[in-house]
Amino acid sequence: MKHLLSVALTALVLTGASAQTPPAGKKPRTKIGTTVLPLPGRPELAISQAEIEAQIRFLASDELMGRRTGEPGNAVAARYIAEQYRAMGLKPAGDQGNYLQPFSLDKIGAAQSAMLLIGTDTLRLGKELVVMAGGPTSLSGNIIYAGYGLTDGEDGYKGQDVKGRIVVVQGGSPDAKSPREIFRAASEKRKLAAQKGAAAVLELYSESIPWGFVNQYFSREQVNLPVSEKSTAPVTHLWINNANNQYKQLKQTGQAVTLKTSGRAQTTVATANVAGIIEGTDPALKNEYVILSAHFDHVGVGKQGGSAYEPSDSIFNGARDNAFGTVAILSAAKALSQQRPKRSVLVLALTGEEVGLLGSTYYASHPLVPLKQTIFDLNTDGAGYNDTTLVSVIGLERTGAKAEIEAAAKAAGLGVFAEPAPEQGLFDRSDNVAFAAKGIPAPTFSPGFKTFDEAIGKYYHQAIDNPESLDMNYVYRFCEAYAHAARLIANRTARPQWSAGDKYEAAGKALYGQ
Repeated sequence: MKHLLSVALTALVLTGASAQTPPAGKKPRTKIGTTVLPLPGRPELAISQAEIEAQIRFLASDELMGRRTGEPGNAVAARYIAEQYRAMGLKPAGDQGNYLQPFSLDKIGAAQSAMLLIGTDTLRLGKELVVMAGGPTSLSGNIIYAGYGLTDGEDGYKGQDVKGRIVVVQGGSPDAKSPREIFRAASEKRKLAAQKGAAAVLELYSESIPWGFVNQYFSREQVNLPVSEKSTAPVTHLWINNANNQYKQLKQTGQAVTLKTSGRAQTTVATANVAGIIEGTDPALKNEYVILSAHFDHVGVGKQGGSAYEPSDSIFNGARDNAFGTVAILSAAKALSQQRPKRSVLVLALTGEEVGLLGSTYYASHPLVPLKQTIFDLNTDGAGYNDTTLVSVIGLERTGAKAEIEAAAKAAGLGVFAEPAPEQGLFDRSDNVAFAAKGIPAPTFSPGFKTFDEAIGKYYHQAIDNPESLDMNYVYRFCEAYAHAARLIANRTARPQWSAGDKYEAAGKALYGQ
């Protein structure tokens, strides 16, 4: 397998795809031999459909085994992207003078057993319990209730010594609504409990994510950012299905319980974002940056994928999600490097999106260019498409570059649909949110869809999401629209701004000193 990957990678990196006749309705391009020259003012038109298809076919090939973060196929994808940057002449932006931004993650296996005895009630793994973190544990004792377990205040640990004790906390937080916020609150509770010396944390779960989904999610391997620079085994942490407040007795300090769990085996794995810079041409504006971001990871193979699969096809190739978006940033990088815009552009391929937006979260805490000088993030990601006449933009109405995005789509013969499937809360479910939380305007530029329908569900996180099923002419037009939008935004006279009253507006004002 290693030899096969090496051969395939070498072939695609070193062999350029020849230009094709443009699709119907496109103006012909000037050629000298096999070199495609851009038309004046529009190097986006020089992007080759054949090259785009070759890149997607490599990134979503079986040989990359679903590009799961921390696995060899993901590392090969990162290397491939880095060498594409090198071929285009992008400036390395990585930590060590290359294109990679390496970091470590904790890989946590599924628990094999867990049991909680409360009086005459026995709660079991896979039914009423899920194990979130921790090693093998066997404890008996009286619990201490600590409210939400997030502070030292009245609704927390005030006046309570929990060292060596079993702590019970309420699920979520008063403000946690989205899955991301619920999981972040859980992580903060676990960290604070460990600081206070607790032996275990039992969290009474009654949040918006259905328990069936929670149960399924934690029956699989997870990958997380370490809670500290030196990764250590975290405190034992369980979620209890407390629908209808059925275990309200656990909110009473002094309740006797017995807890036994196999814990979750933990190892450390390496991964990396991939970053390159196109320097701007304007003497002043080149010190400002537009980020073009897309995640290149997917969900892996077999049970890792989290969905049903056939033995004959157990690889979750992720052509739509998100080889599609990765190739869009590569296409934009090529066009922008041929004719550089006024502002500088950071082309950022992110790992770890599928396991919790980890690459973008890491980048936001360890930026390669100053966040204060980063004026925009044009993220691209999607579950798929059901309308090839348009692009869908999550955050179009919120992030200040509507005119540029609409003009770019129109130039590629596409319409724009704003805020698709609002019930899904999509703005906070992709890598753009890590930038938005820091104050950077950050929409997600997605393949065309209006609703999550059968056409989306057929391929989303399914083993049949292969390159052969894509409409490559649509992928081509999408990439052209994305690249041109990036150019127009990077050439704007004024910075894009959050819409007045947006929940991220205050973060933007704090970041930019407004």
